[in-house]
Amino acid sequence: MYVREKIIDKEVLLMSKPKKDLNATPIISDANAERIDRLVDDYKSHILTQLNARDHRETTRSDRLADKVALFAGSWKFIIIFSVFLVLWMVWNSLTLTNALHFDVAPFILLNLILSFTAAFQAPFIIMSQNRQAIRDKHEAVVDFSINYKAEIEIDDVQRHLHHLELQVADIHEMLQKLHSKQTEQQNP
Repeated sequence: MYVREKIIDKEVLLMSKPKKDLNATPIISDANAERIDRLVDDYKSHILTQLNARDHRETTRSDRLADKVALFAGSWKFIIIFSVFLVLWMVWNSLTLTNALHFDVAPFILLNLILSFTAAFQAPFIIMSQNRQAIRDKHEAVVDFSINYKAEIEIDDVQRHLHHLELQVADIHEMLQKLHSKQTEQQNP
């Protein structure tokens, strides 16, 4: 491991703190870690921007409508509005004060029809939106896989290059030791 100790240079690796143990794993400085995170985020946001642009180009009006209906149907705003509507409907049709204006009496058959219609109407929109989101997620997963695969290839390339450099340094170190031993032999005959 002598060769590896000689290769690791604290200044080249831009260590935040000098290491006492040369065999320890190099630590990247906070500034470099932030820089790397920023580069990765910029790259990912660029890819997501491209995916969003392609998604926008390829979606039809009906797809966007389905997304908007699904977005609204799955929101707290819809739940609150619909809950208020249901309570008002039941209270209006149950109070004796509004007995003359009742339009849907106690089993609330008209309300059941409205609820069934709402469920039947919303379900296809939600399913269409989920299917489109699943396709989009699949595209993003392929992009993530591609990025990870490319990074793995680059890491393997760097490791091969590092191994080659280690071998060269080992050869140089061996030659220096031979040279040093010859010099000591010549000085001490």
